[in-house]
This record gives sequence, structure tokens and C-alpha cells, in this order.
Amino acid sequence: MGDRRTIIDHTHPAYIRARNRIGKSRWNGAYYYSKEICEFIIPKIETDRNWVTINIHEEQVGCDHAIVIIHNHFHPERYEWLKKYDDLILVCSAEQDMEQLGHLGKTIFLPLSIDVEYTKQFIRPKTRDIAYAGRLEKKGKLPPGTDIISGLSRKPFLAKLATYRKVYCVDRVELEAKVLGCEVLHNNIPSFAPEEVIDIRDAAVMLQKALEEIDE
Repeated sequence: MGDRRTIIDHTHPAYIRARNRIGKSRWNGAYYYSKEICEFIIPKIETDRNWVTINIHEEQVGCDHAIVIIHNHFHPERYEWLKKYDDLILVCSAEQDMEQLGHLGKTIFLPLSIDVEYTKQFIRPKTRDIAYAGRLEKKGKLPPGTDIISGLSRKPFLAKLATYRKVYCVDRVELEAKVLGCEVLHNNIPSFAPEEVIDIRDAAVMLQKALEEIDE
């Protein structure tokens, strides 16, 4: 089954071209989420469906009969190109995505998750006070004196994040910050992280159950 499936992910040449154009923002949540989905979720899911784990809307790369992971909660128009493909299941981590994108296929709600065990290895003493962690274009207004953690690949990002007592962050970074023992703060940017941290291995079980219900 696995050998016959198409998997369009963060290693696709079209995505690599798009990612190289965005500079330091290339170390973004969608990229790392796709990596973890490919490692921890896809191998555990029993399905004959194809996978699209990243949004290559610039070149509109997708396929029919696919499970599509939705990343962008604020620009649903960037997924409109999917309407040229048939028999899609859209996996959404925000209920608003299900409402806005339901015309493109069936939808499943799956809360955001992280690799908890990997994140735990970066736990360390708190030596700094407060920071914002994430992409610069999402930081919004911050109090004076707030440090910025941005533009770093995963290991140095988590290592630095772990040293702060308080962190402004959203989504998967919020879950990572909680595992690292940071106090999570929010400014005017909405977060779609679940209240409790979910390990991506548990998310795979949740997705399998949801797929069985929708594809029975």
C-alpha cells in the first residue's frame, strides 16, 4: 500500500523552491510540522489515500484521493487551487478552517501536536526573563524589552526558547514552550494550540480513528 501512495511534502522540489525564497522565515511551523507528520503519522495510518502535507499554492501541486494537512488559518484563499482535485480529506487544526474550506472536500479536526520526547531534551534552567518566539511577521505588538527568538532552525530555537521564564508564542511553539516549562503569554495574535499538550504519536491514533469514521 505505502509504495503506491503519492506523498507531497516538504521535500518536494516545488516546495523547496518556494521555501528558499522566504529567507529566515523558511524555518517555519508548517515545515517542521510536515517533517513530523511524515515521521510519526503517515507510517502509522492505514489508508490507501495519498498525502499532501504542505501547501505549495504557488505551483498548485497536489493530487486526487488525498489527505491534505491545512496549515494557514488566516488566508483560506491560498487553498482554493485544491478545487481542481477530487476526493480530498482536509485535516484542520482550527474549526474555522473546517467552515471556510469545507467546499473543497471532507474535513477532519485534528488538534496541533508536537514531538514531546524530542522537545524535552532541551529543558534547562531559566536564565532569561521574557521573549517572543516565532516568525517576525506574527509578533504583533510586544512590551518594551521583550527579546526576539526568530529565524533559527529547530535545535538552536528550542535551546534558546528553553532559557526564558515567559514567552509570547502561539500554535505549536506554544506547546513546545509548555513542555520546556515556560509561562506562555499571548498578545493580539490568536493561537490555535490545544489547552493540553498533545504528543504527535497520540495525534496519529486520533487521526486514524477519524479517517476510519469518514472513509468507512
